[in-house]
Amino acid sequence: MKKYIGFLLVGIVFGITMTKSEAISWYRIQEMFRFQSFHMYGIIMTAVVLGAGLVASIKRFHLQSWFGQPIHIPAKAHTYMRYIIGGTIFGLGWAATGACPGPMYVLVGNGLSVFIVVILSAVFGTFVYGMIRHRLPH
Repeated sequence: MKKYIGFLLVGIVFGITMTKSEAISWYRIQEMFRFQSFHMYGIIMTAVVLGAGLVASIKRFHLQSWFGQPIHIPAKAHTYMRYIIGGTIFGLGWAATGACPGPMYVLVGNGLSVFIVVILSAVFGTFVYGMIRHRLPH
């Protein structure tokens, strides 16, 4: 249990960051989808640049996990259709609920208990995907 305290702290910092940056605000998300504000695009671009830099660092310096295990990032096949389909489903879910997966938990933590239904729906969708995964193009 003690080894998971770090993950809890990262989650708390993530929640505070999402709340303070207004990334969990339905109004900010609506502005983004209507192309009325750069705010959310700036947050997303920052996350993409930071993520790409971290992945490059992991590959270049052969970094290890917190538990001392090597991190292996497999090469991806260049089939773009799965990204188009998956991105479309993700975007529709985001537009319909007003939250992407990470902020759903932050919204529950901020007292918006209606997002428990959204989380349960996401878990159910993940379960259904696991059931039909072998029939889908990958």
